[in-house]
Amino acid sequence: MLTGNIVILLFAALTVVVLIIIQTTFAVLHDRAVTAAGPTRSLESLETAIADKRMALSDIDNELGERRKALANIADVQADYDATKRQLDELNAEWLQKDDRKDEIRALREEVEAEIIQKQTIDAELSSARADLDAVHDRLAAAERLFALNDEMKREQAALETKIAEMRSEAVHLREAQERVQRLESLSQELGRDVARIEGLQRAATEQLAQMQESLSVERRATAAAHAEFTQTSAKIASAEERFRSVEGDVISLEDRRTTLLAQVARMENDVAEAGGVAGQATEDAVEERLKELKALPPVLSQMKAWNKRAAENEADAVKRVLQRLEQNGLHYDRRIVYAFHTAMKTNDTTQMAVLAGISGTGKSQLPRQYAAGMGIGFLQVPVQPRWDSPQDLMGFYNYIEKRYRPTDMARALYHLDVLNNEKSEFKDQMMMILLDEMNLARVEYYFSDFLSRLESRPPATRVGDKSLRKDAEIELEIPMPKGLDAPRIFPGYNLLFAGTMNEDESTQSLSDKVVDRANVLRFPAPTTIRTTAQGGVVTEPEALSAMRWRSWVKPISSVEGDHLVTDSVERMVGLMKGFKRPFGHRLGRAIMGYVANYSSFDRAQDLRVPLADQVEMRLLPKLRGIEVEDGNDHAFSELMSFVGDTLQDVYLAKAIEDSIRSAKEGSGQFVWNGVSR
Repeated sequence: MLTGNIVILLFAALTVVVLIIIQTTFAVLHDRAVTAAGPTRSLESLETAIADKRMALSDIDNELGERRKALANIADVQADYDATKRQLDELNAEWLQKDDRKDEIRALREEVEAEIIQKQTIDAELSSARADLDAVHDRLAAAERLFALNDEMKREQAALETKIAEMRSEAVHLREAQERVQRLESLSQELGRDVARIEGLQRAATEQLAQMQESLSVERRATAAAHAEFTQTSAKIASAEERFRSVEGDVISLEDRRTTLLAQVARMENDVAEAGGVAGQATEDAVEERLKELKALPPVLSQMKAWNKRAAENEADAVKRVLQRLEQNGLHYDRRIVYAFHTAMKTNDTTQMAVLAGISGTGKSQLPRQYAAGMGIGFLQVPVQPRWDSPQDLMGFYNYIEKRYRPTDMARALYHLDVLNNEKSEFKDQMMMILLDEMNLARVEYYFSDFLSRLESRPPATRVGDKSLRKDAEIELEIPMPKGLDAPRIFPGYNLLFAGTMNEDESTQSLSDKVVDRANVLRFPAPTTIRTTAQGGVVTEPEALSAMRWRSWVKPISSVEGDHLVTDSVERMVGLMKGFKRPFGHRLGRAIMGYVANYSSFDRAQDLRVPLADQVEMRLLPKLRGIEVEDGNDHAFSELMSFVGDTLQDVYLAKAIEDSIRSAKEGSGQFVWNGVSR
């Protein structure tokens, strides 16, 4: 029984050893194949091989466990062998003692010898298995080295990827540099071609220069002929414009004729009524009915009736009150603008109105309104409409169907403030300012030209009582009257002040020379900073200013006629405007001197250069609109800036003129006065 178990164990151990040898052989062959393919295998193949080796290592570990179990069984066999050997020794001793058992012992010896031979065989196989185990340990060490090598290769892979990224960036830079080189080479070739072409053009230009010099004289003669033709064309255009004005005058004459005929019809109806016995009280009632709306007080005069009269005060206090009112209303104007506007109002005998020009939203309408309220002067704002084209839009008209005059608020205000023709006037010592708001929405010469001429025809303030002298300045209302009665006449006296505002955009008209010559034009520039001043204090109610006191502030021109600075400056202005081919006459010269005589700065010593600079800004610069800044006028503009900057010492105005000239050069080439910011 013991011998059979030993045989089975030995057979099992032999089988395990054979399997181990076979597995080891296959592993060695696989390692050799992997080692041979290693240098060319990619990183992914190596990772796959490592995974396979890990599986093989796991299998080997399992086999090692089984072999360790087999070795434990061999130890048991060795113990059995030792026990058997002791038993053999006992049997030998017993055999020596017992001859009858020698045969049995001999047989047992043979078995033991066989067992010994088998044990030697197993020992030999065990030695081979140990050798195989050592080989497995070597493979395990190699596998560990492979793992270390794998980690090293991963680190090398990361380094290689970083280097590859750097090399890709360098490759991009190299491609860009190559493209730049190609562009530069292309540009160099183009420049070479351009140089060759320019050299050819230079040679051609040299050849053409002689031809051009020869043809220059021919061109000059052609230019002279073209200039002559241009002169003839200009004359034709002027003639056409004259014919247009003539036709326009005929249209106006026909309109006037129509109005006259309608008036004659109404007069004939009155004559028929009188011939039929309708006269006396009925005629007076008819006249009263026609003038009923004219005699009605406009709202502005109704308000003025409630004003208290202001106590006597000097001019400086009155202007100070205006400045306080502007501040109370949260309005900020440079004092020089306020002084200039005040002076322009005082000179309404030589300059019929003041015009405030500029972009919308710069306070052009608020200055006259608050000035009038601060001074104690009535204020009537007349919004001009684009369709205005006759004086009737300004004063009103007679409705021949209703047989009633339809006056405007302006006509009613003029009627009640005419203390010479209206003995019943309740405003004999009061004043009013009339503001034509956005006056250039329509053509000013269409609706205001006749009225402006009436203002200009007024006799001096000291002689307005002479009917013969003021006749040309009076406005005769187009109202048909009964036989023997004259139509009402209105004299726009010096108790009336006129101002106008004008925006400058695509919807407006430019002022005619007639208006510019008779107005002080204050231009409001675009603000450099936006102010948000709050109202300062309670706004006081206006108090009526005496018209006689206002007239006492007006100074005659004779007060400055002996001042050499004034007379020399006016003569210099005349020369400057001649240089621009825009001369002016005695009327404008006297208006400039009248402004200088009436100017007061109040808060500083009197310096006549200030009002002279104002007149350059308000009277001369608006007349230069449309002049070509580079068409032979460079010297004239230089003289103007020298006069303003050096003689009058107004650096702000000189700089503003320079800016306007630069803007014209960068734009249309024509001068446009943009105003001055102080």
